[in-house]
Amino acid sequence: MDYGHDIQFGTFITPINQEPQQPVLLARFSEQLGYDLVTFQDHPYQPAFLDTWTLLSYVAAQTEKIHLSGNVLNGQLRQPAVLAGAAASLDLLSGGRFELGLGAGGFTEAIVSMGAPELTRGEAVTALSEAIDIIRGSWAVDDPSYFKVEGRFHHVDGLKRGPAPAHPVGIWLGSYKPRSLRLLGTKADGWLPSLGRMSSEELDAANATIDEAAVAAGRDPRAIRRLANIGGAFLPERRAFLQGPPASWVDDLVPLALEKGFGTFIIGSDDPTTLQTFAEQVAPAVREAVADARTA
Repeated sequence: MDYGHDIQFGTFITPINQEPQQPVLLARFSEQLGYDLVTFQDHPYQPAFLDTWTLLSYVAAQTEKIHLSGNVLNGQLRQPAVLAGAAASLDLLSGGRFELGLGAGGFTEAIVSMGAPELTRGEAVTALSEAIDIIRGSWAVDDPSYFKVEGRFHHVDGLKRGPAPAHPVGIWLGSYKPRSLRLLGTKADGWLPSLGRMSSEELDAANATIDEAAVAAGRDPRAIRRLANIGGAFLPERRAFLQGPPASWVDDLVPLALEKGFGTFIIGSDDPTTLQTFAEQVAPAVREAVADARTA
């Protein structure tokens, strides 16, 4: 299904602390290459990584046009009322360039090691739903009502709303299972999975679940952006999906836009040559092929 989204491209960078300037340089290089978005992994329990939020803020100050997001921020380790203010502040300071990628948290033992309570997968999705309510409520500065969310895992009571972001910040969820996909369709603005974790049939089923939940909530499914983390290798000859020359990458990605609805492709690589090859030889060809197919 083609949801008609404009085609965008981003990079997915590892926030390593051994060479702290490398992710910053890669983010600036991504902007120079014309990427629309730069994203960073968020694993706060990983000692080899810089803190993602600090890195996002630093990169925002080192760039001018490119949008930024966590890919995705760990919802269990980011208190939602504080995160709402931080997200709005970074969006204001960056001139409306921040997007909020969120996840329920997938590594329970590591999350618990940082002091968070141990949650089942279902409980984590419930907590994420409550967090979204608090974040959106915090941003709704024109709402004069008393702000109260009584959740099982998160709550606020009389919280003063604000600040408001500079632009409508997209809340993108890294969802895979039916319950989190239904949450996405009901409350979120974008779906951000990694394609390597899902088959073609699973992508179709997930899209259907999102769409059904959106319709049930009175929303237009086309308003939910579909983003995809991708990875591969540029090779002289095609060997497999995203394993071959740039032209074969184009052939692989165009159907994902026209048949699966993806409007944003985020390439996971810390290799400058790979990022440059994708930006110069794949991205423009994908945009052109999708535009041609839509006007045919």
